Amino acid sequence: MLCVGRLGGFGARAAALPPRWAGQGSLQAGIRARRVSTSWSPVGAAFNVKPQGSRLDLFGERRGLFGVPELSAPEGFHIAQEKALRKTELLVDRACSTPPGPQTVLIFDELSDSLCRVADLADFVKIAHPEPAFREAAEEACRSIGTMVEKLNTNVDLYQSLQKLLADKNLVDSLDPETRRVAELFLFDFEISGIHLDQEKRKRAVDLNVKILDLSSTFLTGTNFPNKIEKHLLPEHIRHNFTSAGDHIIIDGLHAEAPDDLVREAAYKIFLYPNAGQLKCLEELLSSRDLLAKLVGYSTFSHRALQGTIAKNPETVMQFLEKLSDKLSERTLKDFEMIREMKMKLNPQNSEVMPWDPPYYSGVIRAERYNIEPSLYCPFFSLGACMEGLNILLNRLLGISLYAEQPAKGEVWSEDVRKLAVVHESEGLLGYIYCDFFQRADKPHQDCHFTIRGGRLKEDGDYQLPVVVLMLNLPRSSRSSPTLLTPGMMENLFHEMGHAMHSMLGRTRYQHVTGTRCPTDFAEVPSILMEYFANDYRVVNQFARHYQTGQPLPKNMVSRLCESKKVCAAADMQLQVFYAALDQIYHGKHPLRNSTTDILKETQEKFYGLPYVPNTAWQLRFSHLVGYGAKYYSYLMSRAVASMVWKECFLQDPFNRAAGERYRKEMLAHGGGREPMLMVEAVMTVLIQSCPHRTNMHRHKQAVRWLRDDLV
Repeated sequence: MLCVGRLGGFGARAAALPPRWAGQGSLQAGIRARRVSTSWSPVGAAFNVKPQGSRLDLFGERRGLFGVPELSAPEGFHIAQEKALRKTELLVDRACSTPPGPQTVLIFDELSDSLCRVADLADFVKIAHPEPAFREAAEEACRSIGTMVEKLNTNVDLYQSLQKLLADKNLVDSLDPETRRVAELFLFDFEISGIHLDQEKRKRAVDLNVKILDLSSTFLTGTNFPNKIEKHLLPEHIRHNFTSAGDHIIIDGLHAEAPDDLVREAAYKIFLYPNAGQLKCLEELLSSRDLLAKLVGYSTFSHRALQGTIAKNPETVMQFLEKLSDKLSERTLKDFEMIREMKMKLNPQNSEVMPWDPPYYSGVIRAERYNIEPSLYCPFFSLGACMEGLNILLNRLLGISLYAEQPAKGEVWSEDVRKLAVVHESEGLLGYIYCDFFQRADKPHQDCHFTIRGGRLKEDGDYQLPVVVLMLNLPRSSRSSPTLLTPGMMENLFHEMGHAMHSMLGRTRYQHVTGTRCPTDFAEVPSILMEYFANDYRVVNQFARHYQTGQPLPKNMVSRLCESKKVCAAADMQLQVFYAALDQIYHGKHPLRNSTTDILKETQEKFYGLPYVPNTAWQLRFSHLVGYGAKYYSYLMSRAVASMVWKECFLQDPFNRAAGERYRKEMLAHGGGREPMLMVEAVMTVLIQSCPHRTNMHRHKQAVRWLRDDLV
């Protein structure tokens, strides 16, 4: 999952693509290669040993989170935000007084960078830091910067300084393509924020945006909040599956993998029982988004949110989802019948398939058909081995190596966080990845990529290196073994590393379009593509070794694992279609024709097929409504594109260096500085031009036509 910045305009743009290669010439050639460090150590070993953490430096100077001096204490967030706000005032004055030209765009980008360097960092700290004081200070910083962003997006003088540039044809023609696109993106952010409105309505737009930020934060917190029930209301024989608190049982999740049908049913009904406060918050959030969209000139929030994406509008999204649903329907029915038969076999008293059944019974079917019990695979997937596997793949494909680096005292928020230096064989140091991989109390149960600092070319010619965090929830090592991953955990690790490489690989001139700051329905392409590598035996064979014996993972076990993923795959994808359709309806025409729960019931029956369970409200746990509002379909569309890229570029040889370089140059290198479909088509066009076989050439041309016509 990509953690999407919630700021628009001068804040982080939604989603991400790495830096632009700037024509692959001038910018890249002008950046000095960073030297290697003698303090780096091999990545695999670093993850299979206990962390040494800050204990090596008990008396050293405290550096502050991510090396930011102010953030050695929670109060530092106030200092950092005030410094950013003061710099913002100076840059606004500078932008308004500078004659229109390329310098205007550079000033706007520096303005964006100064705000994002506080907001992006705070956006991570407010949910991940173990100390409440840090989380609260980061939350306040997010709100303060967010409010400033919304004010800037409705600043008429600032808008006019950019409009003068883009209204002058001679000046526009003199801009390089990336600078022109970044200028247009900044202008677009003004327009969707209501810059064309009168002063009173602009203030209303700012107020609505701030309200949406607050509601989003409240809703997000509520999606993870546990429910409780009096003990005597639960059958005694299943109580031990849950946490007790006095006279109550705490239900903090769906327990989807529990083998007891009654445990899953109880968890589903209790965890999804509607909370009146959370329901009110969702209704206000959706209503506020709709009011904002209408205020700035869009018929729905979805129309506003999808500007600039691959899909472009909600009509295209619904057409895509309905077409996909039609193609899946027959296979989905077969999957549900297969699940029903397995349930009847194990529980003859009640064979009706309910929403809490597919995750568990599909796993049972996979295990029975292919003997893929996770415990058989885990010993081959130690965390260190998987990290070394990523290192091997990235080195052979892109000339990238990962090295562990000892963080300074105070630089990380937990002693088990690892810091990785990302180094290119000829370009040197590209950036840093902080790996927050292990479970701890109060840590969100989600796998995410966070941008902490975007890359950009600075005025002095140096490059501001990107910094990101990968957050997973892996078990800790034990006395007898290192951290061992299930196949699913290993695939998630590769997925998130795809986001990180998206952020690291490339060198955009502007941070506003760096890394994952690209249209959301393209941002998941690099991460989903990495899942294909994670499921290819030629890749897995490079690193999957038994942590005790060193024995490689047998090829037939990998084959069985890959085959097993086809089991109930249609039903799994149909569920995602249902979520995406629900998201579109919630952000479509308002007022909604029914309550959010009634709409959930109707949409579930139309797009999924399993019955709605009375007195449940799954939508109140749908956390993606915050970061991916009106854009949840992005996972499905990105998967379609990633599948095509895999088949056309890497299926024949997953270590093809020429294909890897082409993938970086034509796709990863541009960040949000180029239209997504142009990037994908560029990869395919190069394939066509270099293809010696007429049959393959015909297939590649068909793929390009499919991209242009059928996908959207």
